[in-house]
Amino acid sequence: MDERVFRYKVGKPIPEWDWKHRLPIDQPVGPECQDTSTIFRINSTYMDVTDQPFRDRQWQSGAVLAACFGVLSFLWLAAFMLLHPPEEFVITLILPWLVVFLSVGLFSHIALKFGHDEFFSLSRKPIRFNRKEKKIYAIRRRRFFAKPGQGDITWKVPWNENAIFCIHRGSANHKYTYHIRHYEVDEDGNVVRAFSIGRKWEGQECLDGLLSQWNYWCWYMNHGPEELPKPLLFFKEKEDMLESFLFCMYDFGMRASPAYRITMMPFILFMTCLRLIALWTCRDPVWPDYVSRVSGIESDDPYDEPRDNTPIGWAETTHAINRKEYPDGAKSAMEHWRGEQDATLNALLWAADTPPVGRP
Repeated sequence: MDERVFRYKVGKPIPEWDWKHRLPIDQPVGPECQDTSTIFRINSTYMDVTDQPFRDRQWQSGAVLAACFGVLSFLWLAAFMLLHPPEEFVITLILPWLVVFLSVGLFSHIALKFGHDEFFSLSRKPIRFNRKEKKIYAIRRRRFFAKPGQGDITWKVPWNENAIFCIHRGSANHKYTYHIRHYEVDEDGNVVRAFSIGRKWEGQECLDGLLSQWNYWCWYMNHGPEELPKPLLFFKEKEDMLESFLFCMYDFGMRASPAYRITMMPFILFMTCLRLIALWTCRDPVWPDYVSRVSGIESDDPYDEPRDNTPIGWAETTHAINRKEYPDGAKSAMEHWRGEQDATLNALLWAADTPPVGRP
């Protein structure tokens, strides 16, 4: 469920289910605190995390390229019909031409609407949690003709009780999917804009990961990095071919059997090519000067990660875990949590239409 496909509705109220599942920033929402693979870097000043489409961009890339192929196919059909016209006009030709024009229009719309954010755009769109400024800065789109210091198009969100963060529920492959979304509303409570943070979770049982992730970000913003468990891994800011391959392979199951992966390998390699094509047309993001000025890091910051000896990316982290040099899924308990102590049962409570009592 890519947030770019399932758009929020500007000018409409926040969806009722989302509003009921608003996430607090000043109290825990579950018994555990854990990163679930969303981090680029972390230090005492800020933490850069992924936007929701980051891990699944190969699917959007494939859809856009399929739309481009559809445009070319119907243009070829139109050329063939022009070069081989019938000797006399027949009314039945109206339907084929109508199909051609409508198909070219539809596929062009899909390619332009979703392709402009996927190709010749940005290789990643980091979302920066700045704990000292108590703000979130989210790069949203490439700026092609930026003035010096202007950087890419960046949204700013205050970290306070007025900020609206919700669990958004959608559906894909006959199951519910969830992600964390920020909404900005006008004076009438209608949505002005929104964006999604982190990653998606499939199935209501997996909501324990979402809630643990939210606890992780909130702990960082409210208390700092001192007591946070190590992230599941640090993503590479410059993704290479191996990293792209692993993104696509793990997309078919983090713990899939070797036999299943071998069977799916042709499709995994195809998806890897789609991801790489998108990445090769993009450039790295550029933060505006006003964000860079408030993102300074002390040279002796003990929490500045990843360091030289810290594994980065799927492959390096897996090898480090196997060598017992990096923790495997480190987590910590939320000391002040007074709700359901079983993380999975707590997730099922949050998955209900009415979440647990006690939230703000």
